[in-house]
Amino acid sequence: MLYAVLFALAGASALGAALVPRVVDKLPVNLPMTFLAAGVVLGLVPGLPSVDPLEHEAVTSHVTEIVVIISLMGAGLAIDRRVGWRRWASTWRLIAVAMPLTIALVAVTGSVLGGLPVAAAVLLGAALAPTDPVLASDVQVGEPADEEGTEDEVRFALTSEAGLNDGAAFPVVHLAVVLATAGATAGALGTWVLEDVLLRAVVGVAVGWVTGRVLGELFFRSSIPALRLADDVEGFTALAVTFLAYGLGELLHGYGFVAVFVAACAIRSAERSHGAHRVAHSFVEQIERMLTAWLLLLLGAALSDGLLDALTWQLALVGVLLVFVIRPLVGRLSLLGSPAGPRERWVIGIYGVRGIGSLFYLSWALGEAEFPGEELWAAVGFTVALSVLVHGATAAAVVGRLDAHRFQRARSRDLGEVAETHV
Repeated sequence: MLYAVLFALAGASALGAALVPRVVDKLPVNLPMTFLAAGVVLGLVPGLPSVDPLEHEAVTSHVTEIVVIISLMGAGLAIDRRVGWRRWASTWRLIAVAMPLTIALVAVTGSVLGGLPVAAAVLLGAALAPTDPVLASDVQVGEPADEEGTEDEVRFALTSEAGLNDGAAFPVVHLAVVLATAGATAGALGTWVLEDVLLRAVVGVAVGWVTGRVLGELFFRSSIPALRLADDVEGFTALAVTFLAYGLGELLHGYGFVAVFVAACAIRSAERSHGAHRVAHSFVEQIERMLTAWLLLLLGAALSDGLLDALTWQLALVGVLLVFVIRPLVGRLSLLGSPAGPRERWVIGIYGVRGIGSLFYLSWALGEAEFPGEELWAAVGFTVALSVLVHGATAAAVVGRLDAHRFQRARSRDLGEVAETHV
């Protein structure tokens, strides 16, 4: 009977993932909010099995891992802009400035306000720092376009940041594990810098680039027609590339998250305007949406099934400060001098959505070392839920207003040029 109930819930939620975006299209509600709320209600139903990520640590880690890597492939395929130092100036600032500062500030507040040990505070900062590629769809670029220059700076910056900062935060998660197991010794920290910061990052980028370039040449320009899969593209090939890049990256001691996103960007660069990218992106997006619906149902059920029992007002305050103060200010300041305008900088800073990546990092780290798991899960679960609600309720309206302002400014500029022509 229980299995039948689970299958029915899985089918109903998958169907809902297709229907909800249509139903709530004109409302200040999105798919993550809807399924999180549904999960909270579901968790109150008597007779259903307990949803505790601490009891199902390995399952939680692997399921969230799969959702994140699939979303990274979708983000990489969607970006139209070529990789470059100036073209991606906003991205580099968010990764190199905003993310480390966010990690540091969350770690300090988690330790000072929340009373967490140093290693746990560092883990909390690393888990909550990345902008999530799964739940930030309202402020990310859409499907791949045939031409460059169609992306606005807000959507591009948040999409590219979400694609890169999951891998960029992983070294700090490793640092938290090192601090919890070996302590802050010179030998342990030196090994961490060499292996977890330098080696893994370089290998991840290299594996992703080589995988993407080789498969891109094969798919689009192979001399053997049967190997040019782009000519008769199947969407599931995007999943094949995702798992291949991730698996190779991990096997070679690199960051698989980085490998997946770089591979997606490399494949996109092989033939930028081909319709195969839209097919692959659409397939990945559908799989991502279905899996996200299931995960958010489970998270919502966990929230009402005791996940927040260990939440103190101090830990809750850390989440509130992150969502309303730390990320907006740090994001805004990191973009000074970037191509983004003043309004765009604030929107980029504010809408760093927390999400599934945070759940993965926490579950992975808890499997590697001893941390105060109940307190960390309570803090992360609360913060992700807060982000889903606040950002989900406002993102579409804010970005829509920004689009309208941008359109009006462009229209005024065009009218001014026409007037000068007739003078």
